[in-house]
Amino acid sequence: MQGRARILLATRVRMLRARYGWSQERLAEVSGLHRNYIGHIERAELNIGLDNLERLACAFDVSVAEMLLDGGMEQGDRR
Repeated sequence: MQGRARILLATRVRMLRARYGWSQERLAEVSGLHRNYIGHIERAELNIGLDNLERLACAFDVSVAEMLLDGGMEQGDRR
């Protein structure tokens, strides 16, 4: 299925952001990415680079691998 990783990432970012109670603006501040870019990620509109994936993982204090997990928050449930 083409684009499945993007959809998983979009879902994970929205889930983590909601869990942390962060707006897209807050995630942008913490990750160093632009708010519009965060929106594109959450809508699975673009294929992001590994460096930006790592920035998101660091912002949420999870591993890069955990950003692409399918399903619940078992591994990344730290807060």
